[in-house]
Amino acid sequence: MDFPSAPSSFYAFGSCFTFLVLLLVRPHIASSALLLGLKHHNNHHHNRRPFLQANQSTCALFMGTWVRDDAYPLYQFSDCPFIDAEFNCQMYGRPDTDYLKYRWKPTNCELPRFNGLEFLLRMKGKTVMFVGDSLGRNQWESLVCMISTAVPGSPTQIIRGDPLSTLKFLEYGVAVSFYRAPYLVDIEAVQGKRVLRLGDISGNGNAWRGVDVLSFNTGHWWSHKGSLQGWDYIEMDGTLYQDMDRLVAFEKGLRTWARWVDTNVDRTRTRVFFQSTSPTHYNPSEWSAGAVTTTKNCYGETAPMSGMTYPGAYPDQMRVVEEVMSQMSGPVYLLDITLLSEMRKDGHPSIYSGDLSPAQRANPDRSADCSHWCLPGLPDTWNQLFYTALFF
Repeated sequence: MDFPSAPSSFYAFGSCFTFLVLLLVRPHIASSALLLGLKHHNNHHHNRRPFLQANQSTCALFMGTWVRDDAYPLYQFSDCPFIDAEFNCQMYGRPDTDYLKYRWKPTNCELPRFNGLEFLLRMKGKTVMFVGDSLGRNQWESLVCMISTAVPGSPTQIIRGDPLSTLKFLEYGVAVSFYRAPYLVDIEAVQGKRVLRLGDISGNGNAWRGVDVLSFNTGHWWSHKGSLQGWDYIEMDGTLYQDMDRLVAFEKGLRTWARWVDTNVDRTRTRVFFQSTSPTHYNPSEWSAGAVTTTKNCYGETAPMSGMTYPGAYPDQMRVVEEVMSQMSGPVYLLDITLLSEMRKDGHPSIYSGDLSPAQRANPDRSADCSHWCLPGLPDTWNQLFYTALFF
C-alpha cells in the first residue's frame, strides 16, 4: 500500500508504524490559540529584553554591543582540524578578517575570557552533548576548537557518525558530542516515506540519557519547504498530515521535548540548556534601515551592526520557546543568542564555503550561505556565554 499523493486520499498507521489502516490524511490543521496570539506580533519590530534565568539578574549577558578587539579570534582555523568545510571560511578564500576581531560586551559586565584548560579541569570525567540541527554542529565544532587549541598535544579521539559524533579529551576523561536531531522529535521511515512524529521523542531521547550537560537547539528545519523539507508526512495524535501550520507543528514538537526533559532528566545531576533561534541574513532590508543596497543577502557584509537593537522582527519561534519553557517543571537555561547574532550579518560563510562549487561561488545571489556561521567566528561567542553560564 502506497502513501497518498493528493490531500483527498485516506490513510493511517498504528502507533508502532507496523501497518496502515484507514485514516484521513489532512492537508492542514487549524491554528492553535497560542498561534493566534503570536500572529498579532507578526509585523511588529521589537525592542526586547532577553528571557533570562534568575542567576543572570546581576548581568544581562545577552544585552550589549559588539566591540572591536584585536586579541580575537580565540584560535586560528589552521590550528583546528575539526572544522567542516562548510564553516571554514578562511580556508575557502574569504578575503577579509575584520569579522574575526569583535568581542561581545554585555551592557553592565565583562564576560570572562574562555579558558579551554579550565573547561577540561572543571568537566573532568564528564560529558557534554549538543543536540539539534547543523547550527548545533556549528557550535560543537567551535567548542572543540576552543578547547583543543588551548591544550595542544593533549591526546584526543574523534568518532564521527550520524546521528552521533564525539570528540574525547583522553587525559581529562571529557567527551564533547553532537547528536543530530533537527526537529528534536523523532522521524521514522514508513514504506519509504519520512514521517515526522510530533508526539514521540523516545528514539532520539535514549541517546541523551546520563549526559552531564545537554544543550538543545531546533528551529530552521521547521520552516523548510520543497527540496529542503526534511519529512514527507507529519503525524500528530494518530493522524497523518501532508502539511500543517509550521508554527503549530513547532509548538507541538517542542512540548514533546519539554515533557521528555521534565520526565527523564535529573536536574540535580544534569545541566540543561536550550539555545535560542539562530538568525539568518537573506534580506538586507531587515538591517539596511531603508538605505539602498546592491546585495540580496549577506554576501559582501564585513562588519556587524552597531547599537543594541535589530530592526527586523523578533522570531515567532522564540515566543513559542519562551512560552513552553515557562511551563516546564525544572530549570532549563535559555542561551538567548538571537539578538546578539542578529547584529552579525558579517559572520556567515556566504560564498566562502567548502560545500559550494566554483559555479555556485560565482553566483552569490543564489548560493550564499547566510544561515550558518564561519569558524572561527560567532559560535565562539555562543560558547563563551555557555562557559560563563556553566561556571560563573
